[in-house]
Amino acid sequence: MKKHYYIWPTIVALAMSLGIFVGGKLHFNDTPEKLFTTNSKKDKLNRLIDYIDYEYVDDINTDSIVDITVNNILDKLDPHSVYIPKSEMTRVAENMKGDFVGIGINFYMYKDTITVIRTVEKGPSFLKGIKAGDRILMAGGDTLYGKRLPSDVIVDRLKGQNGSSVQLQIYRKSEDKLFKVNLKRDRIPIKSVQAYYMLTPEMGYIKINRFAESTYKEFNMALRILQRQGAKKLTLDLRDNPGGYLGIAEQLADEFLKDGKLILYTKNKKGKIEKTFATKKGNFEDKPVYVLINERSASASEIIAGALQDNDIGTIVGRRSFGKGLVQREMELGDGSAVRLTVSRYYTPTGRSIQKTYKNGNKDYYQKFTDRYHNGELISVDSIKVADSLKFTTPKGKVVYGGGGII
Repeated sequence: MKKHYYIWPTIVALAMSLGIFVGGKLHFNDTPEKLFTTNSKKDKLNRLIDYIDYEYVDDINTDSIVDITVNNILDKLDPHSVYIPKSEMTRVAENMKGDFVGIGINFYMYKDTITVIRTVEKGPSFLKGIKAGDRILMAGGDTLYGKRLPSDVIVDRLKGQNGSSVQLQIYRKSEDKLFKVNLKRDRIPIKSVQAYYMLTPEMGYIKINRFAESTYKEFNMALRILQRQGAKKLTLDLRDNPGGYLGIAEQLADEFLKDGKLILYTKNKKGKIEKTFATKKGNFEDKPVYVLINERSASASEIIAGALQDNDIGTIVGRRSFGKGLVQREMELGDGSAVRLTVSRYYTPTGRSIQKTYKNGNKDYYQKFTDRYHNGELISVDSIKVADSLKFTTPKGKVVYGGGGII
């Protein structure tokens, strides 16, 4: 009993102290979440959404307001920091993986009807005899023609759980035939290596359309096959490749560079520098390589082109690349949505940033893409505008430039 007697005043004193602390921070309409935060900027946004939720005269979907607010904030940062709503997360994630579940077709909308471009070899549609040119009129009980449905809606109707069944109603114009096909959805590979073959008895060719999870594995397989066929030189086609995972690009660049060669380095807002070096595992070191790029080669594509160019390895062929030298990290927002936020800049081995300026906003940033056409640089190399202040020199004395793409 004595123990309880002496402890009780202590508990009361602690409770009073806590009450004084909380009371000093508390307003009549404060929520429990606010008691232990001092960030007035966050609090202002939270209060505004609450006022609209509970006091505004009409019912408003505040989720859509939050989406607009997030997008407006990111628009003020840089062109590559983006918001991914919950509704798009699955599609975005699938695009960066090596496969998805579906019926295995490429299609386009001809007038108001889904028309098959091609079927994925050994996929569900291929095995059921669906051909290029076939028109898909219905999937299950859903009518797909005559409505001009957006592509994402069509994809949602055709996709489903692995092993689930769907009945398609198809019209084959070449035979003037209407028929039904029952098929089971399956995992469909999304290939990063679009093509590979021998151009000459010694020159191999590999076309990569993006840098996803499976890209390095696909590239290695293609390279080994070409080497068995006699490839001693390689043309690496990165035209129209918008980029993807930074780590995959680093692995691929490592295939061409000797152990210890710098691939790139990144720098964040605190000035922290992280360097990435090549290892001993390269399978195509000290061999001629030609990298094809154009104005739509961006990000990871530019990392590879810049790493080889700055290390005096290989030859860059084609038009100036896009000019994206920013690194994004995907961060979840807690409700199924996410933001891809720019967290650092990357620099090629000579120390140049190839990021073009975005100080005049996103519209001006993307307008520069068409300005290249009007300036004539897509036709003549002499029309490319470079800044002497952004001139760098490779170890062998080659002059390269920063400030807007790989030339």
